[in-house]
Amino acid sequence: MALMSVSLNRLSLQNPVLVASGTFGYAREMEAFVDFARLGGIIPKTVTPQPRHGNPPPRTVETASGMLNSIGLDNDGFEQFLTDKLPYLSGLGTALIVNIAGKTRDEFREMARRLDGVPGVAAVELNISCPNVAGGVDFGTDADLAADVVRAVRDVCRLPVIAKLTPNVTSVVPVARAVADAGCDAVSLVNTFLGLAIDWRRRRPILGNGLGGLSGPAIKPLALRIVWQVAQQVRVPIIGVGGIQCVDDVMEYLVAGATAIQVGTANCYNPGLACQLVSDLSRTLDEIGAESVTDIIGSLKAAS
Repeated sequence: MALMSVSLNRLSLQNPVLVASGTFGYAREMEAFVDFARLGGIIPKTVTPQPRHGNPPPRTVETASGMLNSIGLDNDGFEQFLTDKLPYLSGLGTALIVNIAGKTRDEFREMARRLDGVPGVAAVELNISCPNVAGGVDFGTDADLAADVVRAVRDVCRLPVIAKLTPNVTSVVPVARAVADAGCDAVSLVNTFLGLAIDWRRRRPILGNGLGGLSGPAIKPLALRIVWQVAQQVRVPIIGVGGIQCVDDVMEYLVAGATAIQVGTANCYNPGLACQLVSDLSRTLDEIGAESVTDIIGSLKAAS
């Protein structure tokens, strides 16, 4: 059997299949469908310093081959996460990557400082890219600001650091290069694309907040392009995110240059998919004669 383990610099995973923040709750909601210990890792929903009520409803709407969401980082806050959520999450038998978001660099730094050394936490993912929160993309759309957040976190936290980047920029490459130079261990590519759904009869947006983030199969070609571009130009491990529904999607991301992937929107309609993908990926690697998943990472050939 092909070896399935991968490394994102200082973060080692038993396999490359993760579940994306915001699509898997705090994992407890999925325990009837998922053998957590089989996954490469779990990323629970984003945590902020203070509780957030999120955006007004409606918060989600289906689109052609995708979904727009405007959740607004609804969560109970960092203190509640530490006392009520973390004890359960840290005992699931797989890597726990805590996704954090702040309004300022200092808020990111303080949450990361407090997570440093907490038993069961494998890494932190910095959400500097949420497209439906006021100020949520300010860091991710500015290479210097994004790098500043990463440096601030690295100064106070020994955990591996992942920067989750927004596609809502002219080019992700400069931002990826900046956070890599600042010391992040990996980048997640990509968060959702900003979009709009309209009820033309009412002459109003469908989502309560107006704009939302587009995810699902509709964005996969765009996300794959960004993964490939960053892999070609920046020396940083990549976690590919966007529209993964089957093992062929996983293989496409790996061949394009991703070292790991995150299953996102598909968790909403097929919560057992991530576990199935672990089995399917192992079988597919054996079928093509690969000794390790790393054999295929970045193996995309140039167009003839």
